[in-house]
Amino acid sequence: MISKKLKQAVRLSLCGVMLAGVLTAGDIASAAVPTQQPSYKTVTETFDWGPSVSKVIVNLGSTVKASDVNTGTFKVHVCRELAEGAITPAEAMREKKDAFISLGAESTSNKDIEGDRQVTKAYVSDANGNPVDSGEYVTLEMAVSPTDTLGAALNFDLHTMLNNWVTPHYTITDGQKLVVDNNQGNIRPQGDKFKFNHKILGRHSFPYASYEPKLASKDEKKPLIIWLHGMGEGGNSPSLPIMGNKATQFADESVQKYFGGAYVLAPQARTYWMHGYKDFADGTSIYSESLMGFIKAYVAEHPNVDENRIYVGGDSNGGYMTMLLVRDNPGYFAAAFPTCEGLKDSMISKKDLANIAKTPIWFTAAKTDTVLPPKDYAVPTVERLKKAGADVHFSFFDKVVDTTGKYKKADGTPYEYMGHWSWIYVYNDACEDTIDGKTVKLFQWMAEQKRK
Repeated sequence: MISKKLKQAVRLSLCGVMLAGVLTAGDIASAAVPTQQPSYKTVTETFDWGPSVSKVIVNLGSTVKASDVNTGTFKVHVCRELAEGAITPAEAMREKKDAFISLGAESTSNKDIEGDRQVTKAYVSDANGNPVDSGEYVTLEMAVSPTDTLGAALNFDLHTMLNNWVTPHYTITDGQKLVVDNNQGNIRPQGDKFKFNHKILGRHSFPYASYEPKLASKDEKKPLIIWLHGMGEGGNSPSLPIMGNKATQFADESVQKYFGGAYVLAPQARTYWMHGYKDFADGTSIYSESLMGFIKAYVAEHPNVDENRIYVGGDSNGGYMTMLLVRDNPGYFAAAFPTCEGLKDSMISKKDLANIAKTPIWFTAAKTDTVLPPKDYAVPTVERLKKAGADVHFSFFDKVVDTTGKYKKADGTPYEYMGHWSWIYVYNDACEDTIDGKTVKLFQWMAEQKRK
């Protein structure tokens, strides 16, 4: 009877999502009668290319031993449900040739929507995915990579030029009987460090992500790092500005250590920071005034923020807004770190340059960036700032490659990302400059900057 129902469910399911069943004899020979309905949770981690579902933690509802589980025990199938109205793979294939930009996360074929995930590791665990000798949970780790779309948690919609969260439907089977398709939630190891909220300022409502460090006393002061997202992370989902790529790293110990703990604030534009009053990236932004009001309101609401150590940075579209904020609010920020920034040098007047020069600033870009070519943006601006005597630094990379050593091209060389993705070097603390004869890292330098 169970086998008949299972076959019927497979035929009726468009996405491969089957009816919930129970674990019985089979590959898990020692399993007892389930005490509750089996279920699973996904684990979404942020990587250099963005968020991917890297694990499923399966609650079997009955106890199994570690020796009963291996990578071949379970089959993991996924159907990625795109956001309502989002571009379909077929549409993306037709329209991609006319798009002026690709962020690399859009689906391009039906195989990017549904298929089997590769299980790389399987073990009995507790509810949080920690290995144990026996228990009711099994953690299945799955292959992820910059080119693996089945695991991608986002879909870049070429219609809106924004990322959308994907709803993944998983079915885990043991090869003979259905195990589970009952989703009980999602764990985000990096993203869950943040709080998510909305705030209305002026005529704009800002979704935002924020992180608060531990304080040794109620009077202790900590710096604030403000990160402004790229174009694809706009919209109305406050987790996107911090999880759309690896901006979660600002709350990681690898960055926090430089500051002895720091607040992190990542506001979201409903459209694009480059949304100007007359045109796209026209040197203005409809968000400028209200965003600055939002930042000041956040600081006022958090008295432990050190007002002399507020830092602002952003990538691409967010780098554009970073430049506007330091231009229009000279001396407010202790330092700025725009990455592959989008304010064209030809739009920066002598007066603008003088205002920008009042803030210590560290640029990052890559020579292979064809979206915002540095020759038109950071390169001439850096040269002008140097001539003006500004405290300016520049990490200018030949190209953007995998820094982990895990991902490689067919010839064995490191995997190469789009040249526009130089933010990867910022997140991975790989930006350096020589200052007074010593090699200094971006965050090391930034932590030393104080408003004068």
